[in-house]
Amino acid sequence: MSRSPLTTTLDGYEVWFVTGSQSLYGEETLRQVAEQSRTVVEGLAELPVRVVWKPVLTDPDAIRRLALEANADDTVIGVIAWMHTFSPAKMWIAGLERLAKPLLHLHTQANVELPWDEIDFDFMNLNQAAHGDREFGYIQTRLGVPRKTVVGHVHNAAVRSSIETWQRAAAGRQAAQTLKLARFGDNMRFVAVTEGDKTEAEIRFGVQVNTWGVNDLAAAVDAATAAEVDALVEEYLDRYDVAPELLPGAERHASLRDGAAIELGLRSFLEEGGFGAFTTSFEDLGALRQLPGLAVQRLMAEGYGFGAEGDWKTAILVRVANVMGAGLPGGASLMEDYTYDLVEGEERILGAHMLEVSPSLTTARPRLEVHPLGIGGKDDPVRLVFTADPGPAVVVALSDLRERFRLVANVVENVESPELPKLPVGRAVWRPAPDLATSAACWLTAGAAHHTVMSTAVGIEAFQDFADMTRTELVVIDESTTVRGFADALRWNQAYWRLAQGL
Repeated sequence: MSRSPLTTTLDGYEVWFVTGSQSLYGEETLRQVAEQSRTVVEGLAELPVRVVWKPVLTDPDAIRRLALEANADDTVIGVIAWMHTFSPAKMWIAGLERLAKPLLHLHTQANVELPWDEIDFDFMNLNQAAHGDREFGYIQTRLGVPRKTVVGHVHNAAVRSSIETWQRAAAGRQAAQTLKLARFGDNMRFVAVTEGDKTEAEIRFGVQVNTWGVNDLAAAVDAATAAEVDALVEEYLDRYDVAPELLPGAERHASLRDGAAIELGLRSFLEEGGFGAFTTSFEDLGALRQLPGLAVQRLMAEGYGFGAEGDWKTAILVRVANVMGAGLPGGASLMEDYTYDLVEGEERILGAHMLEVSPSLTTARPRLEVHPLGIGGKDDPVRLVFTADPGPAVVVALSDLRERFRLVANVVENVESPELPKLPVGRAVWRPAPDLATSAACWLTAGAAHHTVMSTAVGIEAFQDFADMTRTELVVIDESTTVRGFADALRWNQAYWRLAQGL
């Protein structure tokens, strides 16, 4: 089987820009419409995903064909639509009902400032987006089309930023649609929230979730050659501050070599199978010598999704967040709320996991260490030790509520950490919005999972767009959240989502 290294980039994707009008305006007006829509596309040239101009659409059949062409092209991750003049909305019914790619409705116009002393009826006839887009908005609502609406001129930085965020969410959706996820073993015994409906996940997100025996992975680890291990150890020595006992010739160097072999085997297994995400479980390690720690951390930093203890839902989120944040400072990682600092007025959360936090959360040079784990019954595992950089972040969990999935997102601020000389894991310290008490109460009320993805590259807007694209419930905990209002929103959502899913 040929190996296929994972790519985590927005390169190769494109978004189509379609402009609506109608033939009754005549050739000269339609020529101007085309010129001005091209100018709008030029204003989006610096976005991370290429925006491709398409000829002006003036009849139902052309609109329908374009939707089908977009659906069939795997490089197209979304469509931006603008009604430059007035495009009667019934022309769009067949196309919108067939469009399976994310849609952004750009409510804009050619002019920033109106030429007041030159406006005549020809000008008004050409520049009708103010009400042409309202016609388009009506039919989208009538058909129940999920979309993002952005209002303003493309010269406005906030408009371009909002479109970029939508592009990133669309790329995350595309990554989920094509994602293959390998579970090595099952989820942790007796745990409820890491369970879930894998069939529904494929229906909702497109991801294929399947299980392989951990000894299949162990065989790939055993196949790593001494030369390959030597080369990878040299990379470790170059990139990290390595604890003295792990250095070549030192008493624990064999542990580092075992960790390198695990990375080589895990990487080869994922590449050969075309997997973009995976899970492990400390309760099912088979012939592996140690719980994968260092390997998992490095693979997450390259863009792979990962969930500990068999948590495939979080693995999906980590992969999606990595793709959405491609090219941006920061990263995405498995995270878990571990313990609280409850000093009044200074409340903070210490987040970590046994071993598996991605070094993409820090710009500092991690330290490579080996320590006992205390669970799993295997050799002491190697891992990278660091603290996430201070700055804004978001933590997001995915729960299966039986009749639907629920995303719960909390806006947080990573802060400077006190010294943690006896905690040898990757970690983060943060203050949740609006405060710890409100955040935790709302999180528990929502039934949100204890495993999350922490993203320091993209914020809440990207996850909101992703939720809309995948028709997934999202509840947000931010500065405006109250416990009472949040609980009310959950009750309203309960009714809405049950009706929206059909009886």
